[in-house]
Amino acid sequence: MLNLIVIVVLSYLAGSIPSGILVSKAVGGIDIRNHGSGNMGGTNVFRVLGWKYGLLVILLDALKGALAVVLIARLYLGSFPFPNQTPFDDFTLVQLIAGVTAMIGHIWTVFAGFKGGKGIATGLGILVVLTTVDMMIALGIFVLVVYFSRYVSLGSIIAAAAVPVAMIIRENVFGVEIIGYGTLLPFLIGLSLLVVFTHRTNIQRLIAGNENKITFKKK
Repeated sequence: MLNLIVIVVLSYLAGSIPSGILVSKAVGGIDIRNHGSGNMGGTNVFRVLGWKYGLLVILLDALKGALAVVLIARLYLGSFPFPNQTPFDDFTLVQLIAGVTAMIGHIWTVFAGFKGGKGIATGLGILVVLTTVDMMIALGIFVLVVYFSRYVSLGSIIAAAAVPVAMIIRENVFGVEIIGYGTLLPFLIGLSLLVVFTHRTNIQRLIAGNENKITFKKK
């Protein structure tokens, strides 16, 4: 039990690293939470400091998720505290737990008053490792939606929903045998619902027609 607790704590702390705040203070001498939308995620950094730093924050946030499932989960010593009833081996299940915990750390970071980003980039890092094909499909959808609508939030929400949908189609339409499908699918649906929850204010603004758009042109 202690082994799993250590992994959960370390994953949460890794996810809690406030990349947006650190980058904005390092390159702009500002606290990104006091500018733009007030969010510490890559999208707000994109708007305030430019695409290069926005992309940097997105990559750093994605790295936190990947770090949890690739490195921190490897601290697992084979002492699972309860019976594993999933189709996955114990290590893969630990990876799922570490990934979710890192995402929770990003959304509710201990280093910023338990207020963080919306979880998209960190979730990206987790899913690229665990479900590469479905994540690549969702990433392509995200790029298309953002390119044509200029709404990052809309692209994020649709892409999050696309991950479990892509898995369902691959398994049931194209007959691809996905290991652990019955367990992985509910996990992906849960992550998608979490993303929708963190974007609830964006959804309200999208419906009202006053959501902020991004531009790729220099100001």
